[in-house]
This record gives sequence, C-alpha cells and structure tokens, in this order.
Amino acid sequence: MKSTFSLLLTAGLLASCTTVATKRAPLKPAATTAASAKKPKAVSGMTTGKPPEQIESAHISIPAASGDVLAQLKTLVNQTVQAPSKQDQEAFRLRAIDMVENKLNEDQLEDVADDSDFGFLRAHAMFRLGEMALDKKDNSDARKYFNSVTEFVPGGDLALRAQDIILQLDSAKNVQSQTVGVVLPLSGRNAPVGQRALRGLEMGLGLHIPGSGFKLAVMDSEGNPDSARRGVERLVKEDNVIAIVGSLLSKTAPAVAAKSDELGVPTIALSQRSGLTEIGPTVFRNSLTSGMQVRTLVRTAMEDMGMKKFAILYPNDPYGIEFTNIFWDEVLARGGEITAVQTYSVKETDFRLVIQRLVGTYFGEARQDEFNMRLKELQQSGKKHSVRQSNLENVLPPIVDFDGIFIPDSARAMGQISAMLSYNDVRGVKLLGTNLWNTKDIAKRAGNFAQSLVFVDSITPSSQDRSRFVGEYRSLYNEEPSLIEIQAYDAGLILRQLIASGASSREDLVKRMSELNRFPGSLGNLSINAEREIERPVTALTIEKGEVIPLKIRK
Repeated sequence: MKSTFSLLLTAGLLASCTTVATKRAPLKPAATTAASAKKPKAVSGMTTGKPPEQIESAHISIPAASGDVLAQLKTLVNQTVQAPSKQDQEAFRLRAIDMVENKLNEDQLEDVADDSDFGFLRAHAMFRLGEMALDKKDNSDARKYFNSVTEFVPGGDLALRAQDIILQLDSAKNVQSQTVGVVLPLSGRNAPVGQRALRGLEMGLGLHIPGSGFKLAVMDSEGNPDSARRGVERLVKEDNVIAIVGSLLSKTAPAVAAKSDELGVPTIALSQRSGLTEIGPTVFRNSLTSGMQVRTLVRTAMEDMGMKKFAILYPNDPYGIEFTNIFWDEVLARGGEITAVQTYSVKETDFRLVIQRLVGTYFGEARQDEFNMRLKELQQSGKKHSVRQSNLENVLPPIVDFDGIFIPDSARAMGQISAMLSYNDVRGVKLLGTNLWNTKDIAKRAGNFAQSLVFVDSITPSSQDRSRFVGEYRSLYNEEPSLIEIQAYDAGLILRQLIASGASSREDLVKRMSELNRFPGSLGNLSINAEREIERPVTALTIEKGEVIPLKIRK
C-alpha cells in the first residue's frame, strides 16, 4: 500500500516522546535519506535523456521556442557549420543533439531520420527511435534502428553503443528453455544464506531427481551490486538462461532486477527489499514481505481479537522503520489508533528508560500534580514498601492506553523488552511481532508475556508436517528447512512447471507467471497479485504450553 501516512520518525525527537496523537504530522526517520529524483532509463551503459553540457553563444541567435521545432532544429544544424567560432559551432551541435534526445516525439524523430537536411542528427534520431522501441519491448524495430545507426556513422561512438545493444538483443534471442540462472551470495559473510537458497532452488527444479532435464547456471554475487550485474549479463549472454532467480540481499536485489529487466529476462527476487517489482514488468518476487506480514497481523488483531488501540516500539534501523510505517498505515486504514510510539537504538540492551518513555513515567513534570498527590499518599500510608515501590521513579503508574504493542524486532530484543514491561507494571496487553519471533526458544524469552504473543509466519508446525518438500529436505540434509529454502524451492518449482507445460520463450514465461493463480507451493497455494508479488500463505501464531501453534480465536 502506498503510504499516505508514511511514518517518518527520528530517534532524537521520539527519545523525548511518550504518547503520540494519530493525526499529527509524521516525522522523518534518522536512518533514511530523501529519495532522489527518478533517473532516466539506462541502456547498455548509457543513460538516455541526459542533456549534454551546453555552451551559450553570445553572438548567434536561433528562432524563438514558439516556432516550428523542426525549423529550429534545421537552423541549429546550419549553425554548427556557419557559426563564427569552433566554440559556437560545438554549442549549437550540443543543443541540437539535446533537442533530438529530449524534445521530439516519435513522428518528429522519424522526420529527422529520413531527411538529409538534418545531417549528423539523423543518426541520433535513429538511436532515439531504437530506445523507444526497446521501451515498448519491440526488439524487431529496435534492431532495425540500431542497425541503421551503425550503417550511417560506422566506427563512431554512437555506432559502438548501438552495436553493443544489438549484441544484447542477439543474446536475448538465444534461449535455452530448460536452463535457469541464479545470482546468490555464495562467498563472504552471507555465503551460508546463499547456500541454503541454492539447495532449495535445486530441489525446486528437480535437480535431485535423475533425468529432470533442467540445468542451473550459478553466479556468485559476492554481496556486491556490480558483481551481481555482471553475473546477470553472463547468464544471459553465455548461458542463454530463460529466467533468473535472485537475489537475497537488499543491496544486490535491485541490480539483479534492473539488469534482468533491461535484457528482457524474467526474474524472481527472493529479497524483502521494498519496491523491487516496480523496477520493470519482468520482475517478480517470491518473499514473505513486510506488507504481507503486517496485513495479516493487523487484520487478526483488529478483526479477530477486537483490538483498537496500539503502541509501537521499534528499533531505529531500516527493518524497524519499514515495518513501523506499514503497521501505522494499516491500523489507521482500518479505523484504529496509534496512541504511543517509541524508538530505540539497535544497540540497546537496557530497555528500562525506553519503556518508561513509552508509558509516560519518564518525565514526571508532565504529570506533576498526579506525581505530587501519589507521592504524598505513599509517604502518609504508613505501610511498608519494597525498595522498588519506594523509589521515586515508580510513584507514577504506567499509562497503558493501548491493547497491544507492535515490536518489529528479533525474539531476543522482544525478551528484553518484555522483562522491562513486567518490571514497569505494564499488564493486560498483547505483544505483536513478525516472523522473527518464530523460534524454538520464543516462549522462554517472552517470560510473563508468553501467553500474550501474537506473531505471523508462513511456516507453521502443521504446514511443515503436511509438506512433501519439507520431508524430502529432511531426508536429504538431515535438518529443517528455513523460509529461505522454502521460498527458493517454490521459485524453482514455479519455473519448472511453467516451462514443462510449454513456456519456451522469456515472453511466454512472463505472461504465464503474470497469470499464476492458486499454484500448489510447498506450504500452500501461491498466487500473483497486480504488483507481481507472489502472495504466500501467512498464519497468525501464538504460544500455548510452551509451543508455537496457530492462533485460535475464541469468540
């Protein structure tokens, strides 16, 4: 969901904040930067639409902008020869090229390309027409225009750029329909994760079954975007893959997706990085995204459990900020309220002050009258009190004006937070979390809140028991598969079955993937949505008798 209430929070401001009105203007996160303007599309290493440096002439004028644009262009061409100095001639040449690259429509470009009066600009018009054809995925017309460029200005820079694109188009024609490429981090600190994904993908393609017929071409991204892009080029030009799976990492996934889309190759990303499928029409994603998790979590909390008011306690890192943005928007969209928000450092280990800020007991002066009254009652009561009860910091009771606290962080952090919630007398609320909480020791970490957890994941005990893939994986590797292996397996299985059913070209594969509906995946049915995200089954979970189980709604 496009964020209309995009939560922009800074650690500095929220460090002194306890409760937050849901209608207030959102704040900016300290960990993010302003989005840059959208760049023109890059083709074969060249950025199109970028105006060249312009050198203004003090001596020569051209027709006014309101005149015929082609007449203006012819005047500029003439001035590239007639201008009194080399500097002026170059200025007019660059201005003419800029007009061709940025100011003309398709019909005008055709006129320039066909008219000898436009001289050197004809090649630039042909090149621009070739780029337009590429944007429309019309490779036949694109090839025609780029070939014309190489014939018109052989040996020039423009011809070399055109020839490079032609080579890419040629490589795109050569497709081995049963060869799938993958770009994963197979060296460096992320290598264990990459190897796990590779296992799942191999099983999805049936490579563990004799005579499967499929091949897997593997490239190591090394966790580097440039290496990832080069890997995509090699997979397309040398291995002629029909599709590419990858990448896992947020820093390499955009590079893989963008290069694959540029070359017209469908790709299935396994990363949770936001906005991947917006890169291009050949980009798909099979990952349990933040949006999928939050939608299920909020729907369960509000519709099934009747919760209306929420607090958010989040780490000031990209994961925490992204989940907080989506959670806040989803709650407001469903008519709920966010009554308190507090951030904390990713290095935080003592959550005492963090919790006090969240529940309004940190700044006594904000509740001075209540503080004075309760302190007086405490001193006059004559009763014996524990050291903790006599501590002035604990005179004020916590303000708990929420039904649940959303904590988009690890199980370990949740355990530390739950201990401080108990210490600060926060009772009767649910703790809401992501699939990071689906661990074997979650009940032990939750302490007094073990019966008050609600979190979500694709993996549940029952789905694992029913899954044929999980059983095969256990027998092959003698361990349980994680969500990484499961998602990679599903990506391979989708490609394997669509190709086996007749998708022999990249274009046909893109079409069939766009129509995916109720595909039987490893843990349940998979369907594609309008954003080319593969919707995975997501289940709300809780703890019962120390075990993770699907949440049962008792009405």
